[in-house]
Amino acid sequence: MTKSMIALLLGAAIVPSGPALAQEASIRPITGTRLDVTASGKVSRVPDLAIITAGVMTRSASASGAIGDNARRMERVRNALRRAGIADRDIQTSSINLNPDYRYQDGQPPVLTGYQASNNVSIRFRDIRKSGEILDALVAEGANQLNGPSLTVDRPEPALDEARVKALAAGRARADLYARSLGMRVVRLLSVSEPGGFVRPMSYASAEAITVTGSRTKTDIEPGSQEIEASVAMSFELQ
Repeated sequence: MTKSMIALLLGAAIVPSGPALAQEASIRPITGTRLDVTASGKVSRVPDLAIITAGVMTRSASASGAIGDNARRMERVRNALRRAGIADRDIQTSSINLNPDYRYQDGQPPVLTGYQASNNVSIRFRDIRKSGEILDALVAEGANQLNGPSLTVDRPEPALDEARVKALAAGRARADLYARSLGMRVVRLLSVSEPGGFVRPMSYASAEAITVTGSRTKTDIEPGSQEIEASVAMSFELQ
């Protein structure tokens, strides 16, 4: 967002908060009508970051057997990720679990049948069109739990700045509309604040983990587009 663009949109100095606001108000009290408006601006971007959670779940009669088998299969999964070009810094362990398995029968105490181990990692990568290829490679190397991908914009600030400019313009246009409808005009901007901006994440999978079994055909992931939005609250004086 350039300084000249902001100056054109605001058209008047923004009154600071706190003691400075009280001082300015004492110098230039509001003699007209105060108008408060909220406005938003939106821009679209093609996602450039994908996040996938992948893991291995194994069962064995003993705890050490379940953990050992899990570790071996998980190492194959990690090696597949490295071969796909995923850096170690983009592979993060998200959970490791070991739980007993019981068989339950009516009227009988539970019987320990073995142990279940699971290990999941969160994977970040920037070549989204390789998502399907990476998913297929993970399954081929033993991953039997997948969640994602969630697609997002890695560095949203430049797009958020564009959305902020649009939000400021929309707020000023709305104030002018109200003023004309009331037979008045906007004489100055009193304040502006930003409740927040956000990027709506996109996901091509449900929130539940997907347990994968059997053979799979080639998976294709399309990045589509993503909406980035910023909102502002503005106050004007009308006369």
